[in-house]
Amino acid sequence: MNKFTLFCLLTGSMTFAQRALTIEETVMGGRKYAPTTQTAQQWRKDSKSITYLSADFSTLFEKSAATSWKESTLTTKTELESALKTKFPNDEFSVRTFPASINWKTANTFETEISGKKNNYKVTYDIVTKQITTAVAFDASGTSAAFSSNNNTAWLKGNNIKITDASGKVIEVTNDENQGIVNGNDYVHRQEFGIDRGMWWNEAGTQLAYYRKDETMVGNYPIINWNEREAANKDVKYPMAGMTSENVTLVIYDVATGKKVTVQTGEPKEQYLTMVSWEPTGKYIFIGILNREQNHLKFNKYDAKTGAFVKTLFEEKASTWVEPQHALTFVPNNPNQFIYQTDINGFNQMYLYNTDGKLLKNLGYKDVIVKDFLGFDAKNTKINYIGTANNGLDRQLYQVDIKSGKTVQLTSISGTHNATVSSDGTMILDQYSNVSTPNEISVIDVKSKKATTLVKAENPFTGKVEMPKMELVTITSADGKTPLNGRIIYPANFDATKKYPVMIYVYGGSHAQLVNNRWMGGGGYFDYYMAQEGYVVFTLDNRGSDARGKKFCDVNHRQLGVNEMADQMKGVEFLKSKSFVDADKIGVFGWSFGGFMATSLMTNQNNVFKVGVAGGPVIDWKYYEVMYGERYMDTPQENPEGYAKASLLDKAKDLKGRLLIIHGAQDPVVVQQQSMNFVEACIKAGKQVDYFLYPNHEHNVGGRDRIHMYAKIADYFNTHLK
Repeated sequence: MNKFTLFCLLTGSMTFAQRALTIEETVMGGRKYAPTTQTAQQWRKDSKSITYLSADFSTLFEKSAATSWKESTLTTKTELESALKTKFPNDEFSVRTFPASINWKTANTFETEISGKKNNYKVTYDIVTKQITTAVAFDASGTSAAFSSNNNTAWLKGNNIKITDASGKVIEVTNDENQGIVNGNDYVHRQEFGIDRGMWWNEAGTQLAYYRKDETMVGNYPIINWNEREAANKDVKYPMAGMTSENVTLVIYDVATGKKVTVQTGEPKEQYLTMVSWEPTGKYIFIGILNREQNHLKFNKYDAKTGAFVKTLFEEKASTWVEPQHALTFVPNNPNQFIYQTDINGFNQMYLYNTDGKLLKNLGYKDVIVKDFLGFDAKNTKINYIGTANNGLDRQLYQVDIKSGKTVQLTSISGTHNATVSSDGTMILDQYSNVSTPNEISVIDVKSKKATTLVKAENPFTGKVEMPKMELVTITSADGKTPLNGRIIYPANFDATKKYPVMIYVYGGSHAQLVNNRWMGGGGYFDYYMAQEGYVVFTLDNRGSDARGKKFCDVNHRQLGVNEMADQMKGVEFLKSKSFVDADKIGVFGWSFGGFMATSLMTNQNNVFKVGVAGGPVIDWKYYEVMYGERYMDTPQENPEGYAKASLLDKAKDLKGRLLIIHGAQDPVVVQQQSMNFVEACIKAGKQVDYFLYPNHEHNVGGRDRIHMYAKIADYFNTHLK
């Protein structure tokens, strides 16, 4: 047998061994085919070393410049569990995996949170002595802990706040029995406006600021639990657009005196309190006050001792909306200066202010949007952050000098970078992928630009799964001037002389981006599965989606769905220009805002779209919640024409193709009333519509049930579009 024959036999058998994705892998594939990586990697403080977890989450590894980046073991979950049992002999621990979230405090110690049977703990662990050096504890039934600098811990028990002080004494901060009064919870204003917590300690740990939400005036909305012997109703508070909303105040509790002060944020009561930030000295607290109309922000300074209003530092107004997303970041060692992020000038960027409200410096760079604030360098003179590039497709690492405002881009390869700088500022830990690179991790010397590769992942599908071809495309929006990012996945065994059906996967709403210059182009495993089923799978980020700036979204104000659909139809024009696209077999699938888009396209463009699947769809924005809905649409009273145009209830009569609506029966985000009303409208109009409920799921379908959902969607397209 000659070498050529042997080569053909070997390569032929390798090709034969490859197969298509299974329906199970549409859900499990992300773990099964994850590119080689270093999990939970970060710089070890005050060192030229990085740490990360083993693949089985049992061991904390290190790679160091001192050892030419060779891997070594720092500690294990077994050693951590032993240290916990030694420190807390009266509690029980079962450390199944090493904590993924650790915070290095020194070169040899890190902090992490651990749960025992009796208590939850925040501990400091020494990797040299293998001992717990410090710890604070609170009851195991507590949630949402907020830790102070002096070892006071605030935590929630139901809708009330308790504090476990440094001595272990438990203090009841609130004791509201009415479930409509919620204290210290992060679920305030439905977590819009960047809200991710409900309690804030001052720097000294002596005073706790917290949200007090009064939602007694908001109507109860029924959510049915079908798992009980007799189905049980669980009421939630769901303020709909144009209806009565919650009232929120901010209270400051003094640990030493036990006194509470309500910050005098004033009237009207239906306003939004955002960007809560303690001034480093603890004398003042700052709050962004956003009106219910969401078009006028006042950033106010208050006296922390009395709660009295001091002054308005600055204001922002817009004809569309103002959307604060970030609390202040004070410049270390300079309590009189802070960084404020806003998109008021078109792109979310950083601005340096003093505490009197004077703008000192614009730290923005070109049209780069700040996506992730990484912190200051060792001298506190520069800021590192991840920002956008390449029309929003890429993420790069940037560094801006606070004094001069000069910005330097520290990473350069086109793609999606997740990068951090060592504590001494001399090295970058850079992880990136792009459409042709599964995952690459390097350490880069800032001065010399020399890179040392730590991980260079191979294509995880090679020899296992024959993945369809994917490419990124650019399409001009319906306004004729805005470039839009798109992704096309070609059918398996693509033959340009054939014609294929199309599945368009759409979202289209704010704060979401489906197309990226990263591995798989941002596409999900179900997208690739459907391509393997013989579909052209196409996605377009229309105007209104994320990472392109404020003006990119503003065009949709008071008319959700109009420009988004117009852009999606430009995507359809692009598809129809391809000889391999069957223009008579175009379908659409989307969830949530994407469900709204899918149903909108099926009814407004009924001669184009033959099949649609709409998951958890918004059908009429008057049934959606106040905070999100009114930002983009104003109230139904203020914008009746816009609501009427966006509503799909009166458009059920226009449905021609096959539409499957899927909803989680316990959905508290897009309530089931939305899709039920559309079904009723279809009945009244004499239109057939298919409907499927997932009885024990909320806004999306998770776990193994998601496999069932994707199988249903695939079967629906295969039955009605192929």
